[in-house]
Amino acid sequence: MPERVPATTQPTTARIAGALVTLQGAVGLTVAVVLVLRALFGADQSQASGFGTALWFGLLGGAVFGAGLALLGGRRGGRSVAVVAQILLLPVAWSMLTESHQPLFGVLLGVVVLATIGALFAPATTRWIAGADIEGV
Repeated sequence: MPERVPATTQPTTARIAGALVTLQGAVGLTVAVVLVLRALFGADQSQASGFGTALWFGLLGGAVFGAGLALLGGRRGGRSVAVVAQILLLPVAWSMLTESHQPLFGVLLGVVVLATIGALFAPATTRWIAGADIEGV
């Protein structure tokens, strides 16, 4: 189990990253619930597609949500899942800006992803992840 660190030694940037990643995971889980409801009420042409996509969003959203909670709880292990999620979300934001013609959502997602990457790779967060004591820094 990843090492839990007292909240006083966890930098603010790590808590910000944890909050943003938790929010992203919550959105993914919400999408999963919406997709299940749509499939149950026949909005999708194929129920298997609706349930399958919901399962995909549920698994990924749950993993991202868990990583965010880990970061919020002072556990360093959530960072790797959070970084991978941001790498995967960058092309999604770009697609929303271009082919999907959803510039508002693309910009919002892009800003959140870039802010999360910034918080995850901030010097204080990096030192904390490495196990350095940041109180004297």
